[in-house]
Amino acid sequence: MSTSEAAPAPAATVIPIDDVARHHGKVPAPPPAASSAAPPAAAPAAAATTAAPRKTGLPFFRRADRGSRCVALIDFVLRIAAFGPTLAAAIATATSDETLSVFTQFFQFRARFDDFPALLFFMVANAIAAGYLVLSLPFSAAIVLRPQAIGLRHLLLVCDLIMVGMLTAAAAAAAAIVDLAHSGNVRANWVPICMQFHGFCQRTSGSVVASFLAVLVFVFLVILAAFAIRRR
Repeated sequence: MSTSEAAPAPAATVIPIDDVARHHGKVPAPPPAASSAAPPAAAPAAAATTAAPRKTGLPFFRRADRGSRCVALIDFVLRIAAFGPTLAAAIATATSDETLSVFTQFFQFRARFDDFPALLFFMVANAIAAGYLVLSLPFSAAIVLRPQAIGLRHLLLVCDLIMVGMLTAAAAAAAAIVDLAHSGNVRANWVPICMQFHGFCQRTSGSVVASFLAVLVFVFLVILAAFAIRRR
């Protein structure tokens, strides 16, 4: 037996794998333990914030739609305003018949609107326009409530363009007949009849003026619809 005992081997140094990987830059260092844990007092506040209902504005009161809603409201008012002239023109033309007695009741001259195809077309066109304006009011009101409804705007725009063309043609034809009744035609030996048929000429003349006013309102409706669609 040897007098000197062998010295014990030094203990091996254990290096964790994550430390080696962190040293070479492969694994990011974990955050400090103090920062990873949230304070106890902040947890209820975070839970309350998460549980709170999210405030969302109603689509009807969105600020982005205020301009479109104002345009739609003007469209609705103009349709109501155009209904009066078209209905008045149709009624006045349909009731413009006048009979003129000469000497005795057996010799009578009569002026009726249906004796003139232009005036008959004028009366029917104004009646159709008045009915269309009534039927279009619910669609216009729906656009006021929902300005983003582009399909309804396109539908009303197309129908308004049709009404503009029909009313313009009817009013122009009736205006030619009324002018002939007032002035006559010397070259064709057509004498004016308004000197005898005062009531007939007054009613038809007023109807033509009212119809042209309705045409102007329809033109404004078309411009407003095109402007609203262009903004969208």
